[in-house]
Amino acid sequence: MLRLIPWFLLGCGVLSSCAKLHLGKPPKPAISANAFGGGGIPPQLRAKGASTATPTGTAATPAVAANITPDSEIVFTDPDNPEAKLPELATLLAAPQRGPWEESETIAKQRAAREGKPLLIWFTDSARSPLCKALADELFSTPAFEKWASEKLIRLRIDAKIQDTNPNLSLDEKETRLADIRSYVARMTKTYKALGCPSVFLLNPSGEVIGRYRGYKRGQAAYFWGQLKHGEEVSATAYKSWRAGLENKGYREWHDRQQHKVFAKPTSYSNGILLLIEPDGTRSRTHESKLCDEDRAWLKQRLTN
Repeated sequence: MLRLIPWFLLGCGVLSSCAKLHLGKPPKPAISANAFGGGGIPPQLRAKGASTATPTGTAATPAVAANITPDSEIVFTDPDNPEAKLPELATLLAAPQRGPWEESETIAKQRAAREGKPLLIWFTDSARSPLCKALADELFSTPAFEKWASEKLIRLRIDAKIQDTNPNLSLDEKETRLADIRSYVARMTKTYKALGCPSVFLLNPSGEVIGRYRGYKRGQAAYFWGQLKHGEEVSATAYKSWRAGLENKGYREWHDRQQHKVFAKPTSYSNGILLLIEPDGTRSRTHESKLCDEDRAWLKQRLTN
C-alpha cells in the first residue's frame, strides 16, 4: 500500500500540470477585417448576447429605447393651479442656437428631445490634445460631416480648454465665470465617465447613452463616421417606435408660423388658448392664431366634432 502512494502523488502532479496547460488565458480573438465585425454592426450597438469584441478606442453599450415621463411623476410648481405662469410655446421654441455645437447640456438635451434627434457629446481638449485636433480636422470640421450632422444630430462640445472671451465682464465676473465653466466640465466628465480626450458619446433623444467611442486614430475618419451613422440609424428606429406609441395616446407634432415644431399632447383649450405637454413633462401655452394653418384646421375639426 505504501509503495502506491508515490505513484499516486506523481499522477496528481501530472494531472495538475495538464490542468494548467488547458486553463490558461484564452488567446485574444482577432478583430474582423470588416470595420463593424461580421454582422456589419458596431460592437457598442449589438444586442445582448451578440459578440462583444470591440475595436480599439470603443466600449460596448447596447441600444436603449427612449422613455417617457409618466403623468404620475410630473410635478407642477403650483399643484392648485398648474396652468399658472406657463411659458409661451413661441418663447420655448425660438431659443437661439449659437452655432453647430451647443455649449449647454440643458439646451442640447431640450433640442434633441423636441427635434427627435440623437445627441452627440464630444469631450475634447482643443489646446493640448493632438488627437482631438486630428478628429476635428479629419471629420468634425469637414463640409460632408457638417451637412450630415446638421440634418441628423444635435451636437454638444465639452472643451477642457477653459476660456471666456466676453469683453464686457469685469475681472471678478470673469473669474466667477471661469470657475463655473471648470465646475461644469468636471461635472460632465464625471457624469459620462469620459476617460481622456477625445471621447464621444451618442445619446437617444430621451437621454440614454447608446454609443461610446473613446480615442481616435489618425486616418480613421471614415471608420469613426461609420460608427456614428450606425448609432444614428439605431436611435432613429427606436425613436419611431417610441413616437408611434405616444401618437396613439394623443401626442402629435405642432408647428408655429415660423415652422418651429414641438411633439406634444394638448391638455386643454379655452377661448383660443391651447395648453400643451411634452413627453418629458414640459408644459407650455399658445394662442391658436400662432399655430400653422394645418394645426388650426386640425384643432377646428376636433372642436366641431
